[in-house]
Amino acid sequence: MILVDNALKKRQQAGQPIRVGMVGAGFMGRGVALQICRYVPGMELVAIANRTIGQARRAYHEAGELGTTEVSSVHALEACIARGERAITDDALLLSRAEGIDAIIEVTGAVEHGAQVVMEAIRHGKHVVLLNAELDGTAGAILKVYADRAGVVYTVSDGDQPGVTLNLARFVLGLGVKPVLCGNIKGLHDPYRNPTTQEGFAKQWGQNPSMVTSFADGSKISFEQAVIANALGMEVARRGMYGPTVAPGTPISKAAEWYPQERLLDGGPGIVDYVVGAEPGPGVFILGTHDDPIQQHYLKLYKLGPGPLYCFYTPYHLCHFETPNSVARAVLFGDACLAPAGAPKVEVITAAKIDLRAGDMLDGIGHYMTYGLAENYAVARTENLLPIGVAEGCRLLRDIPKDQVLTYDDVALPPGRLIDLLRREQELYFNPPMLAATTAPLVPAGFALANL
Repeated sequence: MILVDNALKKRQQAGQPIRVGMVGAGFMGRGVALQICRYVPGMELVAIANRTIGQARRAYHEAGELGTTEVSSVHALEACIARGERAITDDALLLSRAEGIDAIIEVTGAVEHGAQVVMEAIRHGKHVVLLNAELDGTAGAILKVYADRAGVVYTVSDGDQPGVTLNLARFVLGLGVKPVLCGNIKGLHDPYRNPTTQEGFAKQWGQNPSMVTSFADGSKISFEQAVIANALGMEVARRGMYGPTVAPGTPISKAAEWYPQERLLDGGPGIVDYVVGAEPGPGVFILGTHDDPIQQHYLKLYKLGPGPLYCFYTPYHLCHFETPNSVARAVLFGDACLAPAGAPKVEVITAAKIDLRAGDMLDGIGHYMTYGLAENYAVARTENLLPIGVAEGCRLLRDIPKDQVLTYDDVALPPGRLIDLLRREQELYFNPPMLAATTAPLVPAGFALANL
């Protein structure tokens, strides 16, 4: 972002760097740590929390920060920050509660744990930057309500495909072009992939096999497109999206040919979708329209074609490289890269990857038992469909055949989870029994502390 670099330089020159705490020190978290510690003047990563504390130490070490202090209390963490030392802990909520931290980066991909961290950070007046589309796609709408009430910014990160898409959408809207399709370019989509099939690829790149699986089986793309839809008020054209496959190397400029034009030109809210095999991957693209015939003439002159659909694209997404931009936008400008615009529009529901049996305990996103599908929220609500963001740990009450979608009636939820309370509150807030939305929170104060 063009304004961010100079604003950060001013903070650096004034000796007032933005102080950041990060929760999660996996593959992506280590990249964020490296970027902030080495390449972002005006910002300091003052603390890292990870369930395995050695990974937090590793993240700092790989970023060139060799001296770290292990802490186990808010007081110790605050003292460490005051001394200018780098703190590590296995208690993520310490970062959410401590003075001396301006923003929390949540980069675990875990829904329940992420919800705990984010709620506690909001309660303590901290801005929140997510590299966790799974959490945003499950409960982002109500988390945004809490953040707004607290006067803090809640945002998904720049750099990941949803953030790149929203930056592109803001650019396109600034031209007077109406986005009618926001798309993602994928290289593979196979809903039956699992951590065993993806183990080799994960090892090659030093990634978690289940995370890699969530990319391959469609769960991740479903979450990414859901959060875009919820930010822009869009829908999916059908369950699972169209997701056409094209010949490798086919240019994305041909994207208008791959989706029903009548759906894109019907004046509706627009859709989110993806394509497999197009170039440049793994980028993002937007199909948009312009009503002004004079501007249409200019767009044709500038080689965007005759219309009525014009294709704009960003040829890459640079994930952790751009995350500091999101922190600076939130802290210095009160600007979110991407956040829900109100009531959910698209949900990520649960489908059986294999034949499931009554009594089975469902495993997590990107594992062996389920995959995610994007569905319109109104449909998911009417059919009582089970969001994949809450599926982990649920016990099946009946047999479910392969590829069937699951409902809440098919499972018993684990007791005492924050994510289930947030989901219930989200439902009541945006679909209240009365005309006015409820203002009394269901989530009790201190819930996160009591249920660690």
